[in-house]
Amino acid sequence: MNIFSDLLATSAQKPKTQKKSQLPGLKKERRRIEIKSKREIEIMRQSAKIVATVLKEISEMTQPGMTTADLDAHAEKRIREMGAKPSFKGYHGFPASICASLNNEVVHGIPNKKRVIQEGDVLKVDTGAFFQGFHGDSCLTIAVGQVSPEAAKLVRVAEEALYKGIEQVKAGAYLLDLAGAIQDHVEANGFSVVEEFTGHGVGRNLHEEPSVFNFRTREMPNVKLRAGMTLAIEPILNAGSKHTRILSDKWTAVTVDNSLSAQFEHTVLVTEDGYEILSDRSLV
Repeated sequence: MNIFSDLLATSAQKPKTQKKSQLPGLKKERRRIEIKSKREIEIMRQSAKIVATVLKEISEMTQPGMTTADLDAHAEKRIREMGAKPSFKGYHGFPASICASLNNEVVHGIPNKKRVIQEGDVLKVDTGAFFQGFHGDSCLTIAVGQVSPEAAKLVRVAEEALYKGIEQVKAGAYLLDLAGAIQDHVEANGFSVVEEFTGHGVGRNLHEEPSVFNFRTREMPNVKLRAGMTLAIEPILNAGSKHTRILSDKWTAVTVDNSLSAQFEHTVLVTEDGYEILSDRSLV
């Protein structure tokens, strides 16, 4: 989840009248980067597996005529059945267990029983599970039925961009290695990287240091990765402008030009010689 209070914005991203101190939760909530122990990593494998299981089920059950509230109800039921709690529900007041963002909605879409999923929709589903003191976090984009060629390409490139970033992960690598790989792949395919939301560390807290950005910048620390770090890597792509705006519900971010948006996310463990995808849906 890319919660709004964990946004890290550069001065280039915001009007000059917008100061960093006006964005909630920037420096005052920053914590040190945590290195997980073997015991903690094993628990995170379980929390991430719960998330992976739920997202796999949602990807298989989603069809035209369902509502986003139907998916939210299924996610909460299954997370609790597996002995965990929904990470998102109540977090900074968020009212649901998943974010369900359709088409031009970028992140943080609130499930609604009146929001009916249609053939050709591009649906982002993001969820988290809190299990024995640790969070797992993951997101996927679902192409509902027959989608347009542009939408199909956007979804494909978004998933590819995630793995381009993950492939850079290993102890001794830097966040800019991930960011550059993601940005280059996205822009080579004619899409834009949303800069207003970033990935993050994840573990005891749903959002931890470091911020895991998807674009090259000198405005955020270029952290050196260490074995035992756990990261939520989550590129967000727009078909048009990279810029977003927040709707009146104070949560849902949409593209400013009404273009489509896609997102994929995994919880990833940094190892000495590479990485482990803890939320890998192919393993559940």
